[in-house]
Amino acid sequence: MAKQVYKSDLPFPFSAAVRAGSLLFVSGQVGVRDGKTGSGIEEQTRFTLDNIRDVLAQAGCTLDDVVKVTVFITDMSLWPKMNEIYREYFTHDLPARSALGANGLAMPDLLVEMECIAAVAE
Repeated sequence: MAKQVYKSDLPFPFSAAVRAGSLLFVSGQVGVRDGKTGSGIEEQTRFTLDNIRDVLAQAGCTLDDVVKVTVFITDMSLWPKMNEIYREYFTHDLPARSALGANGLAMPDLLVEMECIAAVAE
């Protein structure tokens, strides 16, 4: 099976996404846009989901194509606020989802990270 790699603009050793067959695996995205870390869980969740949307678009996908999301959150007490914003992005035919508390994401100010899998039309 051939794979297609979507490169990241970041200087880290991973791809933004990799397509294998009809599945697109999107690497973990965080609440940073244009070099700015979101202030608080609401803005970081928006930035994270906007980043996911941007990566999906590179592969010709949208949030409607997402079948699975994994959420990493540093403080589970922030879950309700994160979930409110998440519902603004995923409004129907919700993807499967897992979540776990994560001590210390890639940068100390990060509160949330999400990765996802999308189904790609062949």
